[in-house]
Amino acid sequence: MTRPVLMGLGCYLALFAAMLGQNTAYQPDPDWRAPEEAASKPNPLANRPAAAAGGKKLFLRNCAECHGEDGSGILKKHSADLHLPVVQEQKDGVLYWKITNGNPDRGMPSFSKLPELERWQLVLFLRTLKPADKQP
Repeated sequence: MTRPVLMGLGCYLALFAAMLGQNTAYQPDPDWRAPEEAASKPNPLANRPAAAAGGKKLFLRNCAECHGEDGSGILKKHSADLHLPVVQEQKDGVLYWKITNGNPDRGMPSFSKLPELERWQLVLFLRTLKPADKQP
């Protein structure tokens, strides 16, 4: 085989392997709902998009083990693909509540020990995640 063909095949296999690891079939737990009071809570950092960079650092330290470094979820851990509309369409307050409380029935730990503003930074970072076909 020629070098370009081998390189193309290698890229295809790498992409295919990455897709196998993602959890694009993620279905949320229908019983894991934030109370309305929590859901309507606004993100106090909403007007500080630069704070998402700190959220990315926190994500890589605390969340990437299950959700992957790119947030696409890890199939074998049954973790959410955070790019999916079913996740991205949730209100900031809902995401904050879920980060804070976790969902032990599904293996999502509580991150209530993180300071409040750090949890809001995580929400800001989650908002930067887009599906691969929506990347600029």
